[in-house]
Amino acid sequence: MSVSSSKPNHLHPVQQPGRPVTAVYRPTTVAEAVQLLAEHPDAQPLAGGTDLLLDLARNGPGPAVTLVDLTGIAELHGVGITDNTVRLAALTTHNQVVANPRLRELALPLAQACLEVGSPQLRNRATIAGNVATASPANDTISALLVLDATVELQSVRGSRVLPLTEFLTGFRQTALEPGELITAIEFPALSPTQTGIWAKLGNRAAQAISVLHLGVVIERDADGVVTDARLALGSAAATVTRLTDAEQALLGGMLSDETIRDAGRHAQASVTPIDDVRATADYRTQLISTLITRSLQAVRDLTVASRWPTNPPCLRSDGLDPHEQSVALPARAIGDDDTITVTVNNVLTSGQQAASQTLLDWLRDEADLTAAKEGCGEGECGACTVMVDGAAVMSCLVNAAQVDGRSVTTAEGIGIDGPSPLQQAFVDEFAVQCGFCIPGFIVAGTALLNEQPHPDAAQIALGLSGNLCRCTGYYPIIDAIRVAASTGPSPQTIGSVGKS
Repeated sequence: MSVSSSKPNHLHPVQQPGRPVTAVYRPTTVAEAVQLLAEHPDAQPLAGGTDLLLDLARNGPGPAVTLVDLTGIAELHGVGITDNTVRLAALTTHNQVVANPRLRELALPLAQACLEVGSPQLRNRATIAGNVATASPANDTISALLVLDATVELQSVRGSRVLPLTEFLTGFRQTALEPGELITAIEFPALSPTQTGIWAKLGNRAAQAISVLHLGVVIERDADGVVTDARLALGSAAATVTRLTDAEQALLGGMLSDETIRDAGRHAQASVTPIDDVRATADYRTQLISTLITRSLQAVRDLTVASRWPTNPPCLRSDGLDPHEQSVALPARAIGDDDTITVTVNNVLTSGQQAASQTLLDWLRDEADLTAAKEGCGEGECGACTVMVDGAAVMSCLVNAAQVDGRSVTTAEGIGIDGPSPLQQAFVDEFAVQCGFCIPGFIVAGTALLNEQPHPDAAQIALGLSGNLCRCTGYYPIIDAIRVAASTGPSPQTIGSVGKS
């Protein structure tokens, strides 16, 4: 995010300078955070940052902003399950939901949606609250939360309030958030024994795909199998994620027979006027609405809603913690570009400036003189910039550098410094090193995968590496290298002392 210029230019939109960040504030309580938001009208809350940093960088020049980093606020962390109510604190990440077996039991549609968001690296940063706050109709968790009857807890210096998610979402990328207001939690009732839920998605590829359509479903049936309540929400079809009330009414009072299911699909198809966009035509979406609903309702009827849930889906978190949680104990601080941050990079205390306005990727290359991490896409899709923050793999191009002050970062330079790790040696032996551009990212992601799951199966390898793209399309030797490294026994992570102190 470079400093904007008022001079006209003829650059492509992705080359335009973004909005500059002048300071990053790090409060330790919600009260401090909302006070900062009230005192700084230009301030924006920063959690995972996977949407916000892209918006600042990609939407062209504009006025400078300050960021309020929420990751050091202990009360915004954690998942609570009490009295059949699930409470997701605002910093709950998608991978925290994926890794929680209780949430798979009590909120399967949300867990399924979270598993489809981006890649493991993105899911280690991106929060459920951030997905909701962005309010894009393509945001996968919204359809799941709508059918789970979620509410949103908000707080500002004026007090707190709770809104149903249906009222919080007001339009395309629009919400009921007022100036200076902060999402503090999302709550919803846990699925009861009489309820069955599922979430389904249509995308243009198997991973890292923005939804062409996504669907949340919760059906309640009595002891005889008669539908007593039905909730269906469809996303990526219109300007907002919408409840399919006509289809819901068609299901009430009947059994989930093939005829009733087809009828619900026809009602849904007739009630939605899909959009045209780069991912699909309106006609294509129209044709697939009925198919998506039919297959989902059949899975509900047959109780096969969790049949495709992977075994121990990898989260690339070797310490079992969300990367945000390590920063909870850090002191309050304001960081500008003239301030120095100190980061443990590859076991060496490394200091540098320019942290407020730089991504972690740029800071590592410019301030720490470590160049293994590469910028391939600049938007968290290729994985070439993968590093570990506090033991969790992340896309460094989507992390504000000020957020790693006081934390630990591992780059490819820090793996196998005392001799090739088993994974690095396997990359050589299996001819997995091709043009080399993507390899540092694969090494870091593969190391995180093997530290988390020392003996992954084929599905776990594919899912664990789903955030890393190979420009040479030579995935088979890379997968073989992971298998070979897994068979060698010892943990592949050997972190040495590489960095600028």
